[in-house]
Amino acid sequence: MRDALFYETLEQQRVRCTLCPHLCKVAPGHRGACGVRVNRDGKLYTLVGDRTIAQEIDPIEKKPLFHFLPGSQAYSIATVGCNLRCLFCVNWEISQSPKGQPADMGDFSCRPLAERPPDMEPAQLASPEAIVAEALARRCASVAYTYTEPTIFFELALATAKAAKAAGLKNLFVTNGFIMPEALRMIAPYLDAANIDLKSFRDSYYRRVCGASLQPILEAIRLYRQLGVWIELTTLLVPGRNDEAQELRDLAGFIKTDLGDEVPWHLSRFFPTYKMANVPSTPLETLRAARRIGLEAGLKFVYLGNVSEEGGEDTSCPNCRAVVIRRAGLTMIENRLKDSACPACRQPLAGVWQ
Repeated sequence: MRDALFYETLEQQRVRCTLCPHLCKVAPGHRGACGVRVNRDGKLYTLVGDRTIAQEIDPIEKKPLFHFLPGSQAYSIATVGCNLRCLFCVNWEISQSPKGQPADMGDFSCRPLAERPPDMEPAQLASPEAIVAEALARRCASVAYTYTEPTIFFELALATAKAAKAAGLKNLFVTNGFIMPEALRMIAPYLDAANIDLKSFRDSYYRRVCGASLQPILEAIRLYRQLGVWIELTTLLVPGRNDEAQELRDLAGFIKTDLGDEVPWHLSRFFPTYKMANVPSTPLETLRAARRIGLEAGLKFVYLGNVSEEGGEDTSCPNCRAVVIRRAGLTMIENRLKDSACPACRQPLAGVWQ
């Protein structure tokens, strides 16, 4: 265990974790809702400050980040745990494992440490220096904090991001955006990009399906943008849950008004999984209609994910519509950018290109 950041001491040796908006009040011997922050004798510790459950190499397009170092490789790390409990989580086996039982919508309490299963067994000890050294050895351009929620392994992410930045690597979060402003302000100077899941534009959906509230996520997304971190947003379209046209218009309007029309929006196809195994896959026409809504709202870059759709992953110039970057299956096929601009009309394209 390592000392945790962001908590307040309370009476009777309880603590309040202030890392994410759950603001868990954790009794001695209990864990926060994420499953990996524990109160020991009135002090908060992290169980994942020095170990990872995954270290992999991914194309940057898998994050997905389409306007950030296209064609590069990201050294991706994760730990167990998550501060949400999304019923469609594709990585539920590691995100929910330290919580003592499968995620249940009626029970998201802080559990005794004694109930913790041997979920830490597969994890491997890791240090920021070793992670960075491996990323460099594998010729990656960045370190990605991903697969589960990087907020809950904040201490490891922060130390690694500092070491990566010093070594000339970029840092990126793939995140649900459920983080307190103070924590985001602390790590933002070391972050270069983030793909943030904006899972819905309805608070009722977040509470029912994800175990969180919408407003803190919107505030965090705005703050990422204000702090100068390059952001792209992803929305998983679940049939009959968050794919109604008005909601999508509201979401697209938020992006344009609050963030800017050059922020990319990734619309991702849902496939049955975890506790939504009986929900059908997203129809292709739903994805196409959602993309039209985004473009009609004035967004310049709207992409389709988890689906083979010709042109759905391509980056086109918003001025002349020439295809500037061609992709297929999260793989960059061709990059025609010239000095960060369209080669046909010289229109600059927003992003981090080198």
